[in-house]
Amino acid sequence: MKIGTIGYNYSHDKSFIMDRPLGVGAYLILLIKEPSIFEINGVSRRVKKNSFVFLSPDTPCKYCADGEIYTDDWIYVSLDENDLTRLTELGIPLDEVVYLGRLDELSRLVHILAFEHYSHDPLQEEIEAHYTEILLLKLSSLIRSNTQERSYSLAEKNYRFTQLRNKIYTMPEAITNVDDMAAEMNMSRSNFQHLYKKIFGVSVMQDIMSSRTAYAKQLLSASDMSIRMVAEKCGYSSEYSFMRQFKKLTGQTPSEYRTCI
Repeated sequence: MKIGTIGYNYSHDKSFIMDRPLGVGAYLILLIKEPSIFEINGVSRRVKKNSFVFLSPDTPCKYCADGEIYTDDWIYVSLDENDLTRLTELGIPLDEVVYLGRLDELSRLVHILAFEHYSHDPLQEEIEAHYTEILLLKLSSLIRSNTQERSYSLAEKNYRFTQLRNKIYTMPEAITNVDDMAAEMNMSRSNFQHLYKKIFGVSVMQDIMSSRTAYAKQLLSASDMSIRMVAEKCGYSSEYSFMRQFKKLTGQTPSEYRTCI
């Protein structure tokens, strides 16, 4: 990988717009240091600061500040087939914005590279090549680390949702309301409901109603509890709400169900 030009910590005000509908003409590494708006291959998205993108020469792109200022480090490079293979081996994607969480170490390397690139040291090319390889290795390490963290986070979240669903079906009387469950998962009500349905394919309220109805059927058939007591055991605040919901889901009132079994 050969560096063409390089810039460290360049800042622009909110009027700055880089618009290249035919691509930037060379491979371009960007370390994005402020919230930004990027459009790549016609797809626009808001980008967090401390993100990275490696643009291909012919990829249509447009980017600007998503606030008062846009700041980045940038490196224009030329790549051959071996370099492209190396990027694949390192798991460094092209034309995809990746949030890294932190850029301080990478940015320091760009700072060093900028100094070396414009120096007159007789070993400049060799020094630059080594620093460039270190930059790619550090970038690969950050990408892999963040991928693993996201995977662990998702696995943990799925586990907690599965535990919650088990609780809904085994202890329906302990389930209060959606807001409490969302708080238990440290999520907003809307995000909690959306993710629950995405994971299980049904809404949390459908699961709650199903679990309460199944438990009510069990109590009605295996005990002589009053309807009021069954309602309380199933988590209802009133027997009338329980009766209405039970009939809606089964086509029978609790008393009719008990008579028929």
